[in-house]
Amino acid sequence: LYTPLFSGVFWEYQDTVLEDIERIEVIRGPGATLWGANAMNGIVNIITKSARDTQGALFSGGAGTEERGFASVRYGGTLTSNLFFRVYGKYFNRDTFATPSGGDAHDAWWMGRGGFRLDWEPSSPNKFTVEGEAYGGILDQIYFVPMPPTTVAVTNSNVSRGGHILGTWTHTFSERSDLRLQLYYDRTHLTTPIFTEGRDTYDVDVQHRFQAGTRNDVVWGLGYRLYADNVDTNLAIKLFPPKRRTQIFSTFVQDAITLVPEKLILTLGSKFEHNDYTGFEIQPNVRLTYMPTERQTLWGAISRAVRTPSRVESDISFQQPIGPGQFATIVGNPNFKSEKLIAYELGHRIQYKNLYFDTAAFYNRYDDLRTIEPSASGLVAGNGLKGESYGIELGPTYKVADWWRLQAAYTWLQLQLSRKPGSLDPFMFEKDIEGRSPHHQFTLRSSFDLPQHLQLDGILRYVDSLPGIGVARYYVLDLRLGWNPYKDLEFSIVGQNLLSRRHAEFTPSALVQTQPTQVESGVYGKVTWHF
Repeated sequence: LYTPLFSGVFWEYQDTVLEDIERIEVIRGPGATLWGANAMNGIVNIITKSARDTQGALFSGGAGTEERGFASVRYGGTLTSNLFFRVYGKYFNRDTFATPSGGDAHDAWWMGRGGFRLDWEPSSPNKFTVEGEAYGGILDQIYFVPMPPTTVAVTNSNVSRGGHILGTWTHTFSERSDLRLQLYYDRTHLTTPIFTEGRDTYDVDVQHRFQAGTRNDVVWGLGYRLYADNVDTNLAIKLFPPKRRTQIFSTFVQDAITLVPEKLILTLGSKFEHNDYTGFEIQPNVRLTYMPTERQTLWGAISRAVRTPSRVESDISFQQPIGPGQFATIVGNPNFKSEKLIAYELGHRIQYKNLYFDTAAFYNRYDDLRTIEPSASGLVAGNGLKGESYGIELGPTYKVADWWRLQAAYTWLQLQLSRKPGSLDPFMFEKDIEGRSPHHQFTLRSSFDLPQHLQLDGILRYVDSLPGIGVARYYVLDLRLGWNPYKDLEFSIVGQNLLSRRHAEFTPSALVQTQPTQVESGVYGKVTWHF
C-alpha cells in the first residue's frame, strides 16, 4: 500500500470486496524486522480468503445520502478438483463532504474495480496462487495552487487508475519446514492539477521457515523491489529528475527460541536493507514472551525501525506561502537521512471466563525527524528534530451473554518534540506538531443478536482535540440494524455520524493545500445475497 512518492498511502487506490476478507491483523509497534523500512509504528495486515472458501455467487449493494450507490458482485467456482477461482467487480459513488460553513466541498468520488483469484493445489506439498486486479475512478477536488504573487483556487478532478498481478508458490517440505516465493507487479497512474505520476513496482520475495532442533523456529528471507516512476509537474511544484528508478535489496532472519517449553520464548531477529537514498539500514528486534498459564501472556520488546526518505524529500522544488503575497522556495535534499525510532514495549493479555483483557505500554525515542532548514538555495529538507512518545493501550472484550458482546479500546498518548542543536527551521513550532495527535481516544462496540433474526450493532468513538491543526474533539456514533429472513439473505440499514450534522477530522497539509472539509451524518440501506 505504501508509496515512496511522499512516504504515505494513496488511500483512494485501496479497496476490496469486504466479504472476501478472512481476517485483519493489527501488530503493535515497529514491524521492521519482518516488513522492512517504513513499518515504524505498527502494521495492519489484511488477509483475503482462498478461492476455495468463496464458492458460489454473491451480490451486495445499496444506496444512501452520503453513500450514493455501491455494489459488489463475486462468483467463485471450480475448474478441476484442485483448481478454484473467483472473479469479482466493485463500484461505489460517494457524495461530497461539507465545508466548515456547511456548503458543498465539490469533492464527490466514484471508483470501479474488477479482479480474479486462482488457487491451485496440484499435490499436497505445493500450492499456487495467482490474483490480479484493475481499477479506475475520479475524485473531484479544489486545490489552492501557489502562483506567485498569489494563490489560485483550482477546481479539478483527480483521475486514478491502475492494477496489479501477484503470484505465490508455497512448498511444504514437512511440518517443520516450508518455502514461499512471491512475485508482484503493480501499476498506478494519478492525474491531478498539480502533478501527474505514473509508477511501476516490481517485487520478488522469498521466505523459508524451518525448525532447528526442538527449541528454534527460524524464518529467513530475501527480497528485491524496484520502483520506476515518471512525474510531470507544473510551475508550482517540480521534481528533478522527473524520472527515477529506486531499488531496495533486503534480507532478514528471525529465530523464536523456546527457553522453557510452553512457558518462555525469546525472539531475536533483524532486517538488513539497502536503498538508493541512505544506503544500508539495520532494523533489529528482541522480544520475550512469558506464558504463566494457558490463559495469560506477558511480553516485552525492544525494536529499531527507520522511515527512509521519499521522492519528495529528496527531489522536490515548490513555492510555499509564508504570508500575504509572500512565498519561499522549498527544495528537496539528496542527503536527507532516514528518520529513526527505538521502541520499548510491554504488554499483558489475560482471558478469564467471558472476559478478555489486553494491555500494552510503550516508550518511543525518535531522531532525525524532518524539518525545513534555511540554505543558500532557499529552504531545504533537514533532520533537525528529535522527540519521544509514550502511552498505554487498553483493549477489553466481554461476552455479556450468548446474544450480547462488548468490545472497547482506550489509548493515551503523550508526544514531546524538540529541535536539535543547529536547527533554524522558521516554521517549526513543536507544540503544533505535538498537537496533531490526540492525547485520548476511546471506542466502544456493542453487538446484539435480537429475536426474529435481527441484529443491532453500534460503535461509539471519541477522539480528543487536535490543537495543532485546529480540530476540536468529537464523538461519533454509528448504528446498524440487520435482518436475516433467510440464511443467505440479509437486509440492513446503517446510520453514520449520528451525534452531529458534521464535524472536522483533519485539515490540509502545507505541501498540497486543499480546502478544509467536514464529515457529515448519513444513512444508507444495504442488501447482501449469497446464492
